[in-house]
Amino acid sequence: MLSSGGVPVFNLAPNLTVSRLCLGTMTFGEQNTLTESFHLLDEAFHAGINFFDSAEMYPVPQRAETCGLSEEYLGRWIKHRNIPRDRLVIATKVAGPSGQMTWIRDGPKSLDATNIIQAIDNSLLRMQLDYIDLYQIHWPDRYVPMFGETEYDPDRQYSSISIDEQLEALSRAVKAGKIRYIGLSNETPYGLMKFIQVAQKFDSYLKIVSLQNSYSLLCRTFDSALAECCHHESIGLLAYSPLAMGILSGKYLSPGNGPPDARLNLFKGKYSEGESRYSLSNKAIHAATRVIFSLTFQITFFLCFDYHNQFFA
Repeated sequence: MLSSGGVPVFNLAPNLTVSRLCLGTMTFGEQNTLTESFHLLDEAFHAGINFFDSAEMYPVPQRAETCGLSEEYLGRWIKHRNIPRDRLVIATKVAGPSGQMTWIRDGPKSLDATNIIQAIDNSLLRMQLDYIDLYQIHWPDRYVPMFGETEYDPDRQYSSISIDEQLEALSRAVKAGKIRYIGLSNETPYGLMKFIQVAQKFDSYLKIVSLQNSYSLLCRTFDSALAECCHHESIGLLAYSPLAMGILSGKYLSPGNGPPDARLNLFKGKYSEGESRYSLSNKAIHAATRVIFSLTFQITFFLCFDYHNQFFA
């Protein structure tokens, strides 16, 4: 099935039809001005994209001066363009514990009920909305290797808020009409199944409908245990960074490691995931990226050619 603009759509959950392409707003307010953000949103919407994702901590890199601007820009666009709310699917996220972003809710020390409800209310205010379609936990309230880390260290565990309390708070927000569906992000197979297990104990708790994790030809961690979990539990993957932070576009393979305003050059030291997982200074990764980029370009060309022929047949 296609949207009015030609982008394929699917049912992420009952009564939640989304375009298969979702526009993320992580750069709005930092790399992108309000005018540029409006232009990107306009282009996406007119192309048939109805699914837009943000987060309370955006834009990235995170700064106190810009925190919340991505949600604010998205909300201002919806209001300024006077788009009927039922034509959009708006997703956003609550930040997990962080000792660095002290400007978010006086420092997001935990995902207890108070912090979750406060984060939801703040996001609704910034976006000038009555409700959020998909509300996600940005990262777990427990230690897990993420954002480029690959090995689990049990010594880094800390006392965390129970999944029961997190689900209770989210379900309460659904009953209050503030959010419609819930999802997870940067989660592990263990965490995903624990949320499902706890939700099954109480009829009042909502089931997780989506998982937003990094996924690309350079990051395939989803393909093993998480893929099995999502398949059996009917949970949709929302793949972020499908171009591996722009590396698969090929721009960082050019002389001088790409244009100076490219994200990984403009904000050196700020993107730990890209610099650790996709470091092009590693000759093996550099060579592999060249091969993957070449294959990706060829596949994309033939797919586009085939789609073009079918579309006009």
